[in-house]
Amino acid sequence: MRSFLIALVLACAAGAARAATEIQLWHEMSGARGDELAALVQQFNSAQSAYRVVPVYKGVDGAALEAVLQAKKHRDVPVLVQVDEVDTGALLAEPRAVRPLWEMMRAEREPLEARAFLPAVASPFLDARGRLLALPFDTSTPVMFYNKDAFRKAGLDPDKPPQTWYEMMKTLGSIVDSGAKCAYTTARPSWIELENMTAWHNRPFATRGNGFGGLDARLDFNSRLLMRHVAMLASWARARYFTYAGRGDAADARFADGDCAVLTSSSSSIPQLKQSAKFDLGVAQFPYYDDMNGAPQNTLVRGGALWVVAGKGREDYRGAAKFLAYLLQPRVQAEWHERTGYLPVTRAAYELSTKEGYYARYPGEQIAVRQLLKNPTPESRGIRLGPLRAIRAEVDRELEQVWADRKTPMDALDAAVRRGNDLLRAFMLAHEGRRHRGMKLAEH
Repeated sequence: MRSFLIALVLACAAGAARAATEIQLWHEMSGARGDELAALVQQFNSAQSAYRVVPVYKGVDGAALEAVLQAKKHRDVPVLVQVDEVDTGALLAEPRAVRPLWEMMRAEREPLEARAFLPAVASPFLDARGRLLALPFDTSTPVMFYNKDAFRKAGLDPDKPPQTWYEMMKTLGSIVDSGAKCAYTTARPSWIELENMTAWHNRPFATRGNGFGGLDARLDFNSRLLMRHVAMLASWARARYFTYAGRGDAADARFADGDCAVLTSSSSSIPQLKQSAKFDLGVAQFPYYDDMNGAPQNTLVRGGALWVVAGKGREDYRGAAKFLAYLLQPRVQAEWHERTGYLPVTRAAYELSTKEGYYARYPGEQIAVRQLLKNPTPESRGIRLGPLRAIRAEVDRELEQVWADRKTPMDALDAAVRRGNDLLRAFMLAHEGRRHRGMKLAEH
């Protein structure tokens, strides 16, 4: 009888294990952050037995989204997918690809209030009625990093970094005069020097509310602000104040090696730079032009959100809602933020980290959050353009012509707008028939 009871218990346990609903999450996080995601998922899986979230790495640069679109043809899609903000417009143009987050959470009776989120973190993922279409997850925003040792060598106060671009010019001049071979560099020039510059100064990047108003948006960034800014960077390149380090994140490594004294890059680089920099590291607010009305407004977020894929069953969505509700717990959010360097997405998580002294220990990490606390305007809430990834490539290509002194800033920006508008027109024509199905998620 004792053997029979043991066998019965084991059989019941095995049945319970089999009964756990699998929730696949396709993502693009590798390395240390992939490990952090795996640990986060394991915490949720250990906290309950009804659902088992399974993270599946799909690659980078839009690979997870592409995998979902391909899987749709075979009806073998995951329940959740991490999609980078640059691909939001492309995703929403696909008919019946995703289910709005607010709708799923309401159906499953899980709390979700957009006002509970940091304003500029949530805004790229809202519909026209202010409801969340996806859950911001691995987001960051540009900040300025600087080498305090290099500042001291140049006779500058290491505790008073430049706040404006005009102050920056004087600072870089002193650094160059001190013998530095690279004064300033930037990661991701299109995102930082153009897209964020427009939002930070409350100026449009494109018409139709930066694309939020529909597929017929047109680029509008060849403006006085960006003409002036790119022209200034071009003059800095000639004077050795500015050094181009490529389209991606290679500038981070040049800065960490001590090669460059000042860097603008993603706030998510803070943990890695703290670890790798062999000097006294400073973090400061992204510079702005103090003679522009409305500046500084808010910077933009970059990174992924978790989207609910359409076409799954009720139990799949129930498990997804439980998992996303778990991620939104202030303690879980705060720990994710502190371990990864990504932004806290909710006010409660930010307040918890503040209360527990995290920012007193690491003040640089609060700077990024403070840039996102203002309520965004139509010009600063984000950029939702279907071919934005391709548009960035066109912008970077034209900026490289400026840095090489082969084109004037005006010619380069005009060319980037022209070719970008060609991409927008082709995207609109290709998706026009789907507009009232896919884009209505964002428009209604």
